[in-house]
Amino acid sequence: MRLKPALIALVFATGTLAGAPAAVAETKAAMRGETQAFKLSKPALGLAVKDAKGKAVGAAAYKEPDDALRAGDMAAYLQILADLPAEERSGSPMYTAYLALDRAAAGDTAGARQLLIDADKGRGEGESSFFIFIDAWLLALEGKGKEAVDRQRTVSSDMPGLTGDLALAALLEALGRNDEALAVYAAMTPAQIKAPEHDFDPQLIVYAHVQQVIYRHALLLQRLGKVEQAKTVYQRLADAQQEESAFYAAALESLETGKGLDNKALTVRSAFARSLSDVSSALQEQRILRTMMMGEEVENFDPQKVAFDLAALLIDPDDEDVRAGIIADLYRDAQYAGVAHVARAAPTATSGLQLSAAQALVKAGKSEQAREAINAALKLVKKDSELGTYYGALQLYTLLEDEKGALKMVKTIIDASENQAEKATAYGLAAETHAQFGSVDKAADYAIEARKFDDTHERRMALVDILGKAGKTEPAIDILRSELILRPNDPYTLNTFGYFLITRTDRIEEGYKLLFKARGMAERDPYIADSLGWAYFQLGDLDSAKRLIEESRREILPHRNWEIESHLGEIYWHLGEKDKAREAWKLAIENNPPLADKHRIEKHLAGEGIAPKPQMRPIPKVTIDEEDVNEQDI
Repeated sequence: MRLKPALIALVFATGTLAGAPAAVAETKAAMRGETQAFKLSKPALGLAVKDAKGKAVGAAAYKEPDDALRAGDMAAYLQILADLPAEERSGSPMYTAYLALDRAAAGDTAGARQLLIDADKGRGEGESSFFIFIDAWLLALEGKGKEAVDRQRTVSSDMPGLTGDLALAALLEALGRNDEALAVYAAMTPAQIKAPEHDFDPQLIVYAHVQQVIYRHALLLQRLGKVEQAKTVYQRLADAQQEESAFYAAALESLETGKGLDNKALTVRSAFARSLSDVSSALQEQRILRTMMMGEEVENFDPQKVAFDLAALLIDPDDEDVRAGIIADLYRDAQYAGVAHVARAAPTATSGLQLSAAQALVKAGKSEQAREAINAALKLVKKDSELGTYYGALQLYTLLEDEKGALKMVKTIIDASENQAEKATAYGLAAETHAQFGSVDKAADYAIEARKFDDTHERRMALVDILGKAGKTEPAIDILRSELILRPNDPYTLNTFGYFLITRTDRIEEGYKLLFKARGMAERDPYIADSLGWAYFQLGDLDSAKRLIEESRREILPHRNWEIESHLGEIYWHLGEKDKAREAWKLAIENNPPLADKHRIEKHLAGEGIAPKPQMRPIPKVTIDEEDVNEQDI
């Protein structure tokens, strides 16, 4: 069995590590392939998938190493690595790094450092930057704080993105050298902060990094009791996004009161795990950008990221943020069994992890188990984080089509909301829930209330959607017109407006032009492709509609979207492919459409209520530099 390269991007300068003590005999035996001597750490064993008898399934249960990662079975994955001949393991520095991290998780820092030394021997070009990074943390775990900081400083500039400086700040913080950590954070923050204009703005990547630095800077100040300084630091984000004033007011209030903040002091282990997760995210970002620049498709499942984050979880199994990141990656690949396993394998059960398990169980069709997990989450809820749990429970009741449970939870959320941001979220969720179950007039009333508390772009666009469902077309178009004037180059705003026109009005040609422009600005977005495809359908060009919407379907696999499947059903039907139409409609029903849409699609399955085939119309001409999509047109 041959492993795929784990982190191609992570080929740093190589060489030997100096000054590490000799490893214990069992680790040397493991490096020689004598796997019976390789003992997994307790955290690794905690991530082992077990059979019905409670016994770990082991490496033999998986055909490929990536299958173990999809299952969240880090114990089996590590055993696969330990079984590799040394020459195969040397193909990637990460294979050795994962084994070394497991040794560190077991408290065997000497063995961990020796693994790194052995992997670096014979390279002759200086020390591996990533191995130095790990070695610095191993020194810190041994209580050699000064040596650890000095070692970390030598490699900070060689690490991807901001991860070197973030690791240095975290290490200083964990060692109690808080003034130095604060100085690192301050030096990392740019003089001018510019927020992105929309979700496709290249500034989004830079801004996300700045947010991360400022969040950590403000949290450290808050933990040290320097609340006013923390608020001043955080206010810089609020100033950059003035439209999000309600959200930032709530965040600043949290800094003042501590409500909802999980702001414990960092230990060396928790700081180490956080830093590993930072590196993991930075490397994934590099891989995604490189893949996109080469014109290739980005895969849903990134085994390198999952393996790296599972290794970080070995160092600090209680890090819920790292665990949540793994869960998100597995969920994105529809690995629902893996999601439930990783969520339930945590040393301490929390409401958030129970909800993650419940969501995976819902998607896996295990409704009763999902309800048990929801109930467990509600029993575990803590006062200062209850709203987040209630939000998750509401979403799950909706997925379970439990209208009574969902509406009861809506009332609970509204009653528990205190500040403007919380009330806006509560009324927004009430609007979504009523719309999902077909009460569109009530939904519109709640959406209007949500906007009163938080008049942002997202609230206004949510209101537009519900007004459209309620048949209130002109007020919705007034909002859309204003939004497009404010955001003329936002593909999602163009998409929302264009789709509204082709589905809620007879202005198909104008909608097509907006969608064509949106598609040109965001060629890879599957939902914009679906919208443009549906415009082609309305114009009678079924072949173009089929091509674009089938492309949308492929882009989001292994997930499904009810609206994409519903569109394909109608296209297939009118093209005479009725079996494919029925299959698409069945998939639409299985993927949580609003109640009214579900009933409509059920009628389609029975051959009823299907609109006549659209008549062919001329396709509007849109040139690349066309300026005729303007306020007068819309």
